[in-house]
Amino acid sequence: MDSLRIGFIGSGFIARFMAVAMQQVRDCEVTAIYRRSGSEQLAAEVKALGLSEPRICDSIRELCEVCDTAAVFTPNHTRVAVMEEIAEAAASGAAVRNVIGEKPLGRTVQEARRLLELAAKAGLKTAYFENQIYMNAVNNALDQLRDQRRTMGEVVLVRATEEHAGPHEAWFWDPTRQGGGVLCDMGCHSIAVARYILTPEGKDPMFLEPVAVQADTALLKWGQARYRDQLRARFGVDYATTPAEDFATGIITFRNPESGQLVRGQFTNSWMYDKQGLRVSIDAHGPGYGMEFNSLRSPLEVFVGDEAAESVADAERAVEKSTATRGLLAVHPNEVDLYGYTTEMRKTVDSFRRGENAYLTWEYGLEITRLVQAAYMAAERGKTIDLTDDSVLRELEIYQSPIAQGKGAELLY
Repeated sequence: MDSLRIGFIGSGFIARFMAVAMQQVRDCEVTAIYRRSGSEQLAAEVKALGLSEPRICDSIRELCEVCDTAAVFTPNHTRVAVMEEIAEAAASGAAVRNVIGEKPLGRTVQEARRLLELAAKAGLKTAYFENQIYMNAVNNALDQLRDQRRTMGEVVLVRATEEHAGPHEAWFWDPTRQGGGVLCDMGCHSIAVARYILTPEGKDPMFLEPVAVQADTALLKWGQARYRDQLRARFGVDYATTPAEDFATGIITFRNPESGQLVRGQFTNSWMYDKQGLRVSIDAHGPGYGMEFNSLRSPLEVFVGDEAAESVADAERAVEKSTATRGLLAVHPNEVDLYGYTTEMRKTVDSFRRGENAYLTWEYGLEITRLVQAAYMAAERGKTIDLTDDSVLRELEIYQSPIAQGKGAELLY
């Protein structure tokens, strides 16, 4: 069977991270990259990694003609337009037959549904990229606890957190382009991995039924005048007039449709975690057992004193979103593997080469988008959202949070 030919649409942080992950994945290559800012640099990195010598394409149609799989790694606000071009190319006979969508699938339920409909109409197999579900630490823990889950009962509570000091790019900070703030950016990770751990072994990723959502959003650091000035100077984003939340927390209640058991996933996310760098923290509990994961507990530590710190050129060599160049630093020898990107890509490649959808499809991505939007609605209204109410589900189909509309100052100040 031939190697899977993947075309990258997007040349930013996640595309570069995925390219590094592909070093550890067989039977795939980056055949093409869509020409945009950073594409030449990404192409050079892909070549240096030994993943092929990709062609830089001047149109999405051209990319779809030389690839089996289009990987959409562009900013959130561009994805519907990008997908419309992919679907048009596929419908008119281009070689592309699969599409990868990075989290979140859409900024709203309406947008996510449009993406799903475009893929279905064009006959494309889909993969929703949510890397935390593929983390070896999570899956090894679940495997270790298999007997306890069977004899004592399934996991009933998961607390999932992802935090760092803030995004790399200006569009992430802009709620009208990104779709909100930290809840849209990272809450989707925590909600998805919590639901995954709570799901009984062998069941479909959407087996559990969402029952209710309660949530709170706040602007704690980046709304202060000093830090608003920093954002304006660095990214041209004005949080005095168009802010997004830098903190979000909440609880989603799920029901097991077979047993009736209610279980809960708690999420907490922030853009104001100013310690070593990105931290993913997960703990899960069932009757008589539990597991705990913290991504900043590394088997490798490096110490850099004040004098030596002047020679550090890139703090992010240690860990993603690193904020420190000196002191005791947690260093991850294989960060892409730790976060699940390698396994995510490997399993997706295997599925697509068999002519199947990936484990996580765009239907799943739509469902995660719905839960994120329900959390925004709960925070906006200050009450628990009943996801068993058909009228609420209909409202979510067209809901867009005030923060995503650029009206966050009314809620956050």
